[in-house]
Amino acid sequence: MQALINKASGQLNRRRFGSIGELTAQIYASLVEYLTGCGAIQSRPFDAIACPDATFDDISQKKLTEFLERAKSARGYVLGPDTSMEKALIHLNLLDGTHPKHAAILLFGKEPQRFLISSEVKCLHFHGTQVCKLIPSYQIYRGTIFDLVNQAVDFVMSKIDRAVGTRSEGPVAPVTYELPREAVAEAIVNAVAHRDYASNASVQVMLFSDRLEVWNPGHLPAPLTIESLRVPHASIPHNPLIAEPLFLTRYIEKAGTGTLDMIALCEAAGLPTPGFSQEGGQFIQVLWRDWLTDIMLEELGIDERQREVVQFLRGRGRITNTDYQKSFGVSKPTASRNLNALLQKQVLIKVGQTGKGTYYIQNLQRLTKGSSRSQTAHCETNKEHRT
Repeated sequence: MQALINKASGQLNRRRFGSIGELTAQIYASLVEYLTGCGAIQSRPFDAIACPDATFDDISQKKLTEFLERAKSARGYVLGPDTSMEKALIHLNLLDGTHPKHAAILLFGKEPQRFLISSEVKCLHFHGTQVCKLIPSYQIYRGTIFDLVNQAVDFVMSKIDRAVGTRSEGPVAPVTYELPREAVAEAIVNAVAHRDYASNASVQVMLFSDRLEVWNPGHLPAPLTIESLRVPHASIPHNPLIAEPLFLTRYIEKAGTGTLDMIALCEAAGLPTPGFSQEGGQFIQVLWRDWLTDIMLEELGIDERQREVVQFLRGRGRITNTDYQKSFGVSKPTASRNLNALLQKQVLIKVGQTGKGTYYIQNLQRLTKGSSRSQTAHCETNKEHRT
């Protein structure tokens, strides 16, 4: 028997088959070949596919020159800023014949979102711990990948607390942010660099009173798992052509160290370990901040005596019932009443049951109603932070 297979070229090829199963397999193989040929399905990474209707006129010479200058300075890149556009794009493998690839438009395009609408980044700031309207601050950023990272990082850093030191050790006073800038930048560049650009979803950067969440469409590439992100692992970029220019400008290292750096930076700042999860087609990174802001203390109805406990813990790390009595001159019943009230409001965690060994610590990651994070993981993070 023979089957007639319609090729993408429009020609007919005759192939023999010995069974219905063999015929079915040949039809499927032909269909995949046809869909690949017409671009309906991709056999290459999305960033390596030619961007439909894009031409050299859609590439910004200014942005490309700025990249070449930085790459030369940061990594000793072989091409200088006076390199022609065509030569630079060819050297970075960003051309498909004479057409710019998706990566070229995302990295150096004059208007990347004209071709890839969802490549924008949405930044939202909430005063509480839940997504709710009205949103106090909401920005949608557009531009190249470099623009998106810079704008999103600036958005976050402008909303969080910072402490300015003295000029005792130099002419410039040091500034310390409640979240390490390097960790914030790492989370955002990870999302922008490794997202699925074929998705209609955008990267979302959401700042809450207790945490920063960075969402990007896509999944971890096999064989990486959520657990493997916490130990040394291979670098497997979802968009390899995008990753290379980011490496050349030191936005990333391409060594699988991004999540490890985030963990180390947060731990060095005395913050809980960052969280990573995969939910509903989104990869989520969480950086925890001190959620006990003045606004949250007021919302929780924390009175002055209870606020004294919070301040005590920020300086000492733990408090016992006896510590409370001695430090603030209150009776044991008053101390117990205030400590129990803070336990009920999830401000404190009690370590031990009864007796002299019992003490209280600040709850670093308050669980909110509807949170997808388990109580076990929550308690373990606090335990790790205490030790």
